[in-house]
Amino acid sequence: MVSTPRLVIAAPASNSGKTTVATGLMAAFAARGLAVSPHKVGPDYIDPGYHSLATGRPGRNLDAYMCGPELVAPLFAHGAAGCDLAVVEGVMGLYDGASGQGELASTAQVAKLLKAPVVLVVDASSQSRSVAALVHGFASWDPEVRIGGVILNKVASDRHEALLRDALDESGLPVLGVLRRAPQVATPSRHLGLVPVAERQSDAVDAVRAMGERVRAGCDLDALMALARTAPALADEAWEPAYAPAEGPRPVVAVAGGAAFTFAYAEHTELLTAAGAEVVVFDPLRDEKLPAGTAGLVIGGGFPEMYAPELSANEPLRRAVTELALSGAPVAAECAGLLYLARELDGKPMCGVLDATARMSERLTLGYRQAVAVSDSPLAAAGTRLRGHEFHRTVLEPGAGPVPAWGMHQPERRVEGYVQRGVHASYLHTHWAASPEVARRFVEHCRAR
Repeated sequence: MVSTPRLVIAAPASNSGKTTVATGLMAAFAARGLAVSPHKVGPDYIDPGYHSLATGRPGRNLDAYMCGPELVAPLFAHGAAGCDLAVVEGVMGLYDGASGQGELASTAQVAKLLKAPVVLVVDASSQSRSVAALVHGFASWDPEVRIGGVILNKVASDRHEALLRDALDESGLPVLGVLRRAPQVATPSRHLGLVPVAERQSDAVDAVRAMGERVRAGCDLDALMALARTAPALADEAWEPAYAPAEGPRPVVAVAGGAAFTFAYAEHTELLTAAGAEVVVFDPLRDEKLPAGTAGLVIGGGFPEMYAPELSANEPLRRAVTELALSGAPVAAECAGLLYLARELDGKPMCGVLDATARMSERLTLGYRQAVAVSDSPLAAAGTRLRGHEFHRTVLEPGAGPVPAWGMHQPERRVEGYVQRGVHASYLHTHWAASPEVARRFVEHCRAR
C-alpha cells in the first residue's frame, strides 16, 4: 500500500516551464525539511539530475513504454518509500505519448496509473482570456485525468495576472501559482536538451536554488501540499531489485561516470548490486586506470562528442579499456559508450575496440524502439525482446558490426550495434527494471571470469 502524497506537473506543450516548476517545487518543499521523492515521465536522463540536486535523492524515471504500464506504480513506490511528498515531472504535452500508440507513455497515462492530481503549468505569454479555453479543454479531454489546479508561467505584469485570474475564475480550477518572466533562472541548453548537472555543478546548484526561491515566492505551497494529499492510496507493491546471487566473490563492475557519461538509470546500479556485483564508478575524463579488479564494464550514455579531445588525451585509460574488451570481459555500452569504443570520434582517437568511426550529424535520431537480440552476448541471449529508446545526433560508420546487437522492429526493420567477444555495444538505451535478467546475466558472466 502506497499512501505518499503526490503531484504530477504537466503542461499543454513542451517549453511551458515544467522543469522550472517541478524542480522549484522539489527544492522549495525540501527547504521546508520534507523528504521529497523526484520522478520524471519518459526516458529523459537530464532533468532527473536537476531533480536530484533539488532533493538530495536519486531522480527516477517512470516510462510506461520501456517498462510497461504495470511497472509504473511499483517503480514509483520503490522511489517514494519513506518520503513525505513525491513530485512527478511530465513529458511534452499532457496527452502526448509514444508516436501512434495512443496515450501510452504520456503524462496523462502515468497520472492515471498513480491516481495523482495534475498541476497544469501554462505558458501565459501572449494570451489573456484565451487561457480559460485552453485550461478547460485540457481539464475536460479525459475525465479520468484529474487536473487540480493551474500554475501560470511567464506572466508579464500585475495587469496581465489580473486578466488571467479573471478569465480562470469561471473554470473551477484554482490558480496555485503565478511566475513572472525570469530569464536569470533559465538553464542552458544544447543539441539534446538541457546541459547536464555534472557539467555545470556549481552554477547548477545556484540555478536550482533560484528555481526554489522563485516557486516559493510565486506559488501557494500549502495549497499544493493539500492537493497532493488528496491522492488515494495505491495497492501496488513496491518494485525491488532483490535477487539471490550465486555464492562466491563479488565481481567488480566498473561503471563510467563523470561529465561525459551522465545518462544512467538509478535502478541499473541497484540491479547490478542485487545480482552480486561490487559497482565502482570511474571517470574516463580523469581516471587513468580502471578500478582495481574490474571484471566487467558498463559505459552508458552522455555527451562524449563534447569531450572528444579530453577522452582521446587519456591514453592510459583508453588502452586499459581496449585490453579489457579484447580479453573477452563483459562490456555493455549504450550510445555514448558505443562512440567511446569506436576507432575515432570526430577525428579524435577513441578506444578502437570497434572497427567504426563516429561523427556529429545535423540529424536528430529520436524515438522509442522495439528490438530483439540478434545473437548471444553477456547482456542478452539471442531472441531476447526489449523496448528501448534512441536519442543522438551522431552517426556511426558502419552502423552495425558483422554481428549486430539488435534487430529493430520500429519504426523500420534494420539491424544495429555490435557484438564481439564480450562486448555488446549499441545506440539503444534500455531500462533494466523491465528485464532484470539482463543485469543478472551480465553479473554472472563477470563472475565466470
